[in-house]
Amino acid sequence: MPSGPLAAATAYIIWGLFPLYIKQVARVPAIEIVVHRSLWSLVFVFGLLALLQRLGWLRELLGRPRVLGTFALSAVLLSANWLVYVWAVNHDRVLESSLGYFINPLVNVLLGFFVLHERPRAWQWAAVALAALGVVWLTVAAGQLPWIALVLACSFGLYGLLRKTAVLGAMEGLALETLLLAPLMAALLAWLSWRGQGAFGHGELATDLWLVAGGPLTAIPLMLFAYGARRVTMATLGLLQYLGPSIQFLLGVFVYHEPFDATRGVGFVLIWTALVAYSAESLWRYRRTPAGAPI
Repeated sequence: MPSGPLAAATAYIIWGLFPLYIKQVARVPAIEIVVHRSLWSLVFVFGLLALLQRLGWLRELLGRPRVLGTFALSAVLLSANWLVYVWAVNHDRVLESSLGYFINPLVNVLLGFFVLHERPRAWQWAAVALAALGVVWLTVAAGQLPWIALVLACSFGLYGLLRKTAVLGAMEGLALETLLLAPLMAALLAWLSWRGQGAFGHGELATDLWLVAGGPLTAIPLMLFAYGARRVTMATLGLLQYLGPSIQFLLGVFVYHEPFDATRGVGFVLIWTALVAYSAESLWRYRRTPAGAPI
């Protein structure tokens, strides 16, 4: 397999398998997992950037408050996404979290329309409408809105929107985001330790090592994704992105045995059908578009 698709596929596979990691630290509160994930990502990424001698961009950004503000907002969205996702996995809601990432591409269509003033094509609108029907079905069947899926889809969609026009690459962007979050995360960690609620250094060594591992496990798939995304077509990337939630779905059903009855299945089938229509139309459009033309 060429290096581009292999890198992108590996990134999505790691993201899909992430519930396995979170279950290793299930006894740690979600907020502390997010704190360690952010702080150790900061250490890992800045260490790597220092090794590669790629820290010059940081000095240049200090005089650009608008860029810093944008990355501060993207950092908040990313940490909120992490917090909801970790909480969901720790509370046996892997299926609903996978649903969020299935919906995410269709949320991106809506964000493109309302924020970037893009004009979705008829099949894209049909896919969005079908996915909305699936969400309504799941809401009626469960008696409550699938808020985990919607928060994950919307927060990651808004994060992607901000990073779409960002001036930094994936590694530098993550470094800046975690740097901006560092004072808050360090304060939260100190507060948890002061209250005697911090798990790090107060339990098993294996738990401490798993929390430290959250840094590279966060940064490595982002770097693989950034490498792969520049070397594959948008159509290929659009199909590969379903690897992550598909793996999460399989883990939820077959590994963690979360309930998945026929009623719930109807909602998922509606959303999967919407994704098939969306992906098929995008692939057909890509193959008919001359090289270099916008898709």
